[in-house]
Amino acid sequence: MVRLIGVVVSIGLADSLNPTTIAPALYLAAGEHPRARVIEFTVAVFLVYFVGGALVALGPGQLLLSLVPKPDQEDRNVLEVVAGAAIILAAVLVWRNRARLRDRTPTSFNPERKSSALLGATITAVELPTAFPYFAAIAAIVGSGLSPAKQMTLLVLFNVCFVLPLVGIVGTLWFAGDRAQELLATGRAFLQRHWPVILAGLALLAGLFVLALGITGFAGRTHGHFGRFIRHFRRLIHP
Repeated sequence: MVRLIGVVVSIGLADSLNPTTIAPALYLAAGEHPRARVIEFTVAVFLVYFVGGALVALGPGQLLLSLVPKPDQEDRNVLEVVAGAAIILAAVLVWRNRARLRDRTPTSFNPERKSSALLGATITAVELPTAFPYFAAIAAIVGSGLSPAKQMTLLVLFNVCFVLPLVGIVGTLWFAGDRAQELLATGRAFLQRHWPVILAGLALLAGLFVLALGITGFAGRTHGHFGRFIRHFRRLIHP
C-alpha cells in the first residue's frame, strides 16, 4: 500500500502542472469574486476528474482485473515498469516539443459567460480522454488487487495532488491580501514561459521513480551480493 501511495502521489504531482486547468483558474482569479469562483472551479475539476477515473477503474478496469483475479507481485512489477516507461516517454515528448507547447495559445474561454463550476467541469471532461498519466495511475491502482474502497481512496489521493496548484491559487487569494494579484500575475507569466520544461522534469522524476520500483522488484529476487544490494536500494525508495 505504501509503495502504491508513492506511485499515485508522484504521478499526481507530475500531472498537476496542467495549463488547461491552471490557466483558466489564474484568469478567474483576476476577475470578480475571485476566491469563490476559483473554489467552484477547483471543486468541479476535482469531482469530474475523480468520477471519470472511478468509472474507468470500476468498469473496464475491473473487467480486465477479472482476467487476472489475483495479481501477484510479478504482475504489479510489470504494471510499474509499463507505467514508468510510459510516463518517461511522455516526458521526452513534452521536452522535445517544449518550444511549440510554450507558444501554444491557451484554450479560449470567456469566464464571464459561464459559471466557474461549469467551466471547470467542461474543461476537465474534454481533457479526460487524453489524460495518459491518470490512466497509468489507474492501471497501477486496479492492478494492485486492493478492495474497491481502497482503490477509490487512492483515486481521491491522486486527485488531491492533481488540484494542488489550484488550491495554491485559492490560498494566495486568501492570505496574500493586496499582493495576491501581483503574485498571481507573476505566476501566470512564469507558467507561460516555463511550464513545458517543469512538466517534463516532474514527469521524468515520477516515471523514473515508478520504473525503479518495478525493476528493483524483479531484480531483488536474485541471490548474492547483487540481490542484496537491490533489496537495500528498494528499501531506500520504498521504506
